Amino acid sequence: MLIISNNVSIPDEEIELSAIRAQGSGGQNVNKVSSAIHLRFDINASSLPEFYKERLLQLKDSRITKEGVVVIKAQQFRTQEKNREDALQRLQLLIRSVSVVQKARQPTKPTRSSQRKRVDSKTRRGQIKSLRGRVTD
Repeated sequence: MLIISNNVSIPDEEIELSAIRAQGSGGQNVNKVSSAIHLRFDINASSLPEFYKERLLQLKDSRITKEGVVVIKAQQFRTQEKNREDALQRLQLLIRSVSVVQKARQPTKPTRSSQRKRVDSKTRRGQIKSLRGRVTD
């Protein structure tokens, strides 16, 4: 069971884990041992609350397919168990990131004094640059 929050958890049956051969260097073991983990999680068929499902499907994430399946490949570690933990943790972080609701931004205007300071500094800088011109008699 993967625990997302106090109220939300995902049963192990909904997460499909399969061991595959890892890419990259690994010496003699790389062609013999399937240490990488391929995690698949179907968002639509899961028992997640609708709020989480909607937010996950709206994400512009390359790990989520058009069909609504999260695909995570973990091959950072040499052992299958560590890669399994890494894949589950990455799924957990992905779902938790959706649960945080961003605060609506309150647009503000610059103060009068800050506007005046900005214009004054621009005119001062312009005067300095104009003094760099050619000297005439």
